[in-house]
Amino acid sequence: MSTHSKVSGPSRRHVVQGGLALASAPFLVAGAQAQDANYPSREVRAICGFAAGSGADIFVRYFTEKMQPFLGGTIIIENRVGAGGNIAVAHVARSKPDGYTILVNSPSSIAAAMSLYKDPGYDAEAAFDVLGSVCLLPSAVSVAPDSPHKTLPDLIKVLREKGDKASYGVIAPSARVAGAMMKDILKLKVVEVPYRTAADSVNDLQSGVVDFMVYDPIFAIPRHRNGKLRVLALSAKERMTTAPDLPTMHESGVPGVNVVAWWGLSVPKGLPPAIREKLSKAFLQMASLPSTKAWLAEYGCDSFVIGPEEGQKRMIQDVQDWRGYVKLANIPTN
Repeated sequence: MSTHSKVSGPSRRHVVQGGLALASAPFLVAGAQAQDANYPSREVRAICGFAAGSGADIFVRYFTEKMQPFLGGTIIIENRVGAGGNIAVAHVARSKPDGYTILVNSPSSIAAAMSLYKDPGYDAEAAFDVLGSVCLLPSAVSVAPDSPHKTLPDLIKVLREKGDKASYGVIAPSARVAGAMMKDILKLKVVEVPYRTAADSVNDLQSGVVDFMVYDPIFAIPRHRNGKLRVLALSAKERMTTAPDLPTMHESGVPGVNVVAWWGLSVPKGLPPAIREKLSKAFLQMASLPSTKAWLAEYGCDSFVIGPEEGQKRMIQDVQDWRGYVKLANIPTN
């Protein structure tokens, strides 16, 4: 006696629902493609990790304003300040990859956070795509305009004499590493003082509370040129073409220092290809403008324009390099 089991086939309702789903699939794809083609259909938010009026904020506002015509939409700035810019980076890492939240900052800072923080809130390579770069920014060892220190060797001599009574201020991660490398290479006892913004440090520098600051060039070089502070050296190994009068730390008695940040456009990984391409193209068109290069020269920043593939590779390499920087400079992880 044989036993027959009844195998149930799909019901009419399931067949109909499945057919409707298959029939609607082309329309869903077409709808998504139409949305991509219409991008941006609303305001794009550019997240800045530093306060309004800071050097970073000035750069973000300039770059986004100049790329708006190429993008064909409005970009607004949102300042999310704290943790040396990392609060803003972590926010973008968690954002929806739809092209409406972008990060105009230093991809090298994204890479640095992987070594500076025990838990930065993201994995640089897995969380971000770099869509292009615009410039190179060394840090600037700076003193008050009436300081007796005319050169970096002058300052170093006094720092040795003062021992642990000497101090210096930092804000951005690259400045922190440049200062720490100087301290380690020269075996100085100078104490690091972190500041939330460059503006917060000005009175302390002027009054001598700190002996020097390591600023970003956006803040320092215009003030150096108008006499509001004195830049003694930059953290690049070779002189910047836009500031050939300013010596490097390497040639001023701190051998081997070559800490240069670079600025670009980063987005959460997973953007639709059409939106990704449109954002990258708009940013690179802005970066390539002669007026952008001339504007950068005012801040002693060299133009540095590379596309998405090379930009992503450079950020990944920076993750490796910053592990070495942090170890060399003996910087504790936060």
